[in-house]
Amino acid sequence: MKTVDLVYLALLTIATILMVYRLVKGPDTPNRAMALDTITTLFIALFVLFALIFDRSFYMDVAVVYAIISFVGVLVVARFIERGL
Repeated sequence: MKTVDLVYLALLTIATILMVYRLVKGPDTPNRAMALDTITTLFIALFVLFALIFDRSFYMDVAVVYAIISFVGVLVVARFIERGL
């Protein structure tokens, strides 16, 4: 593993920790939804990083599927927030 890869991994870890804090302490539901969406985006970036580090295309497939599921999940949460249930 290269030094650059470790730096990317550390930055992704720090960003994920900050977003988990926002998810737990968020003042309202839209902020928590935004934090959850950002966490899923960070995990997608992590899968892409794994694909580059380990030279496996399988991780890219997982990232694409996870991105699609995440997008649908964001739409469901946005609809939920919009209706005020």
